[in-house]
Amino acid sequence: MKNLNNLERSIKIDFQNKNLLAQAMVHRSFLNENPNSNLSSNERMEFLGDAVLSFIISDFLYTRFPHYQEGDLTNLRSRIVRTTSLAQIAKKLRLGDYLLMGRGEEESGGKQKASLLANSVEALIGAVYLDQGVKAADSFIKQEFSSLIEKLVKEPKAKDFKSTLQEKVQSKTKTAPAYRTLKASGPPHSRTFTIGVFLKRKLIAEGRGNNKQEAEQKAAQVALEKLGR
Repeated sequence: MKNLNNLERSIKIDFQNKNLLAQAMVHRSFLNENPNSNLSSNERMEFLGDAVLSFIISDFLYTRFPHYQEGDLTNLRSRIVRTTSLAQIAKKLRLGDYLLMGRGEEESGGKQKASLLANSVEALIGAVYLDQGVKAADSFIKQEFSSLIEKLVKEPKAKDFKSTLQEKVQSKTKTAPAYRTLKASGPPHSRTFTIGVFLKRKLIAEGRGNNKQEAEQKAAQVALEKLGR
């Protein structure tokens, strides 16, 4: 793993607690191969960073695009925070160079895996938030995501994932996908929903979001990626 001072310079943030940045770069596979290590994986930070990213992007889009309806905002946010978009951010920051992972994971190309890179971005956001608060996280996200957002806005308007999935499924099976809440957690003012999408009563994908619509869109997105493969 490279010197994290280089990463701090790259993202223009001087961490007060360097251990937070270090933890954000620890993949669980390293701990599996090094059980006696005193490090912790970045999964909890990833969870926190996912929520912080969703909130800040939502706030930004709400202010930046006052003419967008809810569906338009949800669709654009989903495209911004999807795995492929986050992986682009990670590659720009060269986060793969800083990730600490097990030998097996690294030899299998872990430092280039889109899902792993996307998770590292969320963990990094979580670390920034824990170290310096929401203002620093807001500044960092806008700094790194602004060009991506402008690029996505200029692209032809994409259909929402639910509509695309329904069209794809109905054209082949004559049935429609069904959505079901699998889990709801958190306080009333900050709920997290896990939604499952089912085809003929078979669960094919799950999605998580701060409201049911967002979770359904993410579940549909994952389902489309699986069907595409």
